[in-house]
Amino acid sequence: MPMKAPPPSRPAAFKRARLLIVGCGDVGLRVARQAPHWRRFALTSDAARAPALRAAGLTPIVGNLDAPATLRRLAALAPLVLHLAPPPSSGRDDPRTRALLQALSRSAVVQRLVYASTTGVYGDAAGARFDETRAVNPGNERAHRRVSAEQAVRRFGRHRTASLLRIPGIYGRDREGGHPRERLARGTPVLAADDDVYTNHIQADDLARVCMAALLHGRPQRVYHASDDTELKMGDYFDLAADLCGLPRPERVPRAAAAHRMSPLQLSFMSESRRLVNRRMKDELRVVLRYPTVRDGL
Repeated sequence: MPMKAPPPSRPAAFKRARLLIVGCGDVGLRVARQAPHWRRFALTSDAARAPALRAAGLTPIVGNLDAPATLRRLAALAPLVLHLAPPPSSGRDDPRTRALLQALSRSAVVQRLVYASTTGVYGDAAGARFDETRAVNPGNERAHRRVSAEQAVRRFGRHRTASLLRIPGIYGRDREGGHPRERLARGTPVLAADDDVYTNHIQADDLARVCMAALLHGRPQRVYHASDDTELKMGDYFDLAADLCGLPRPERVPRAAAAHRMSPLQLSFMSESRRLVNRRMKDELRVVLRYPTVRDGL
């Protein structure tokens, strides 16, 4: 009896892992470079970006998180989703994340989602050192929007694996606006030592590696601090950067004077002080930081 011919093999593209990046800016492109053998899709609201995304090895999908009807194609694209898109710039809610999750829920293809949130959800911790079990305490509308997005992701995660990355200040030499030398060159002051706050940091390439690790190893409903090991107050950080760049150290001013010389956004970052424990990122996601401190990264 003649043997049956084996079934035709699936095209190589369908054997590769498939990843959808939502909000594919600087960090998203760095993540894409971490996975050169994956099939990578990128949602963009700007059709003019399509050639640049293709040149980076991604398949562009034109859609707008503010127009849910344009997101219908997303549900069947990839089992892995990295959500890097920010909320709207006003209000206490994040309808963009809700629209995305509603679109992704239309099929069972999506199996794992990682959402990039911020450490701003904690509000001011008065310099305390803490891990991911600390309750959120948003102190402004910007942080409330992130909490809203996190809550939506947790609901989505009842039926799929969803993990949250809480990310502090991102820096990187080739990242637009991501190196302290630009602020130093503008002469922006920092707070006097008695008024200063602890800040947290992550180098952009290290953050991309944390995103990849969360896509591969993130646990359901789990929060991870995507932060390095640095423990510095903000003024000391800029002093270090100035020394490394050969620039003058910034002027130190009391908080009362800062209110007249800084933007409301800058002041909001200077009103929150915290030190993040990142042990969960290292133990569960198996991340070994290439730049464990800002001295290494700068």
